[in-house]
Amino acid sequence: MELRQLRYFMAVAQELHFGRAAASLHMSQPPLSLQISRLERELGVKLFERTTRHVQLTAAGKRFQDRVASILEDLDDSVDELSEFADGYAGTLAVGFVSSANYTVLPGVVPLFRESRPKVALNLAPLTSGEQRTELLRGKLDVAIIRDEVEDDSSEIVTEVVYAERLVACLPITHPLAQRKRVSARDISRVPMISYPREKMTGFVDRVALALGPYAGQANTVQEVVHQETALGFVAAGVGTSILPESIRHLVPASIAVVPLEGDPTTRLLAATLKNPRQPAADRAFIDCLHRAAAGLTGGGVLAPRLAG
Repeated sequence: MELRQLRYFMAVAQELHFGRAAASLHMSQPPLSLQISRLERELGVKLFERTTRHVQLTAAGKRFQDRVASILEDLDDSVDELSEFADGYAGTLAVGFVSSANYTVLPGVVPLFRESRPKVALNLAPLTSGEQRTELLRGKLDVAIIRDEVEDDSSEIVTEVVYAERLVACLPITHPLAQRKRVSARDISRVPMISYPREKMTGFVDRVALALGPYAGQANTVQEVVHQETALGFVAAGVGTSILPESIRHLVPASIAVVPLEGDPTTRLLAATLKNPRQPAADRAFIDCLHRAAAGLTGGGVLAPRLAG
């Protein structure tokens, strides 16, 4: 039994006329009659009562019509769903993000994507940049929103910049440097530093080191933390300073001063995907929404052009 035979049967069952059914199928009547006869022989059941004047469904034919109609409807729905999935309009998208994205692109991208792709379930996971890279390679994430993690050309991961902002020094409000309009790399490197583990945040740690330049080796790291909120807690307690993205201003209490670094070094949020993604259309749609969300940000951010990482 072939799918086309089922569609031929349904055309005749609906028209109850072989000539009209053949016309609706854009074929001649003899081949249609032949296919219906073959179908009846395969089933071992007579589906139509035929005379020279009319065609009627048998009781078995009526029952078969009901079942075939359901089968073809389910099949058509499945084809439509598959097409929507391939085009990025259905399915599930797993997205990881660094915590700092909460204060920049994430609030804007979620409603944008859900509006443009209402049938795509969006699963969000807060992870460090290093953890996201691992989950991408394991196939557990489709898109990663990472910070300053640019892979080399041989990597399975590709990135593009979606947002850039200044790096700033967060200091206890009572610290002598807190009253300056800007602090130099030399001065901030002399303050005890709250930093991050490089194995989890390689790109960001290297970015801070680049901003400190020749003074990076002089920095005295007194505490390593994973979350910027924890870093701010140590700063507020007077333990030292932490260099963070400027969007951190949304979190700082009155006991912390936010001071830009001389030269305005920047840090970047990037969208990362596999070179051969599972669902490229949905990935691209989400990244396009990331760019739109970034373009709508104001205050402190330096909008970055779309670049290949």
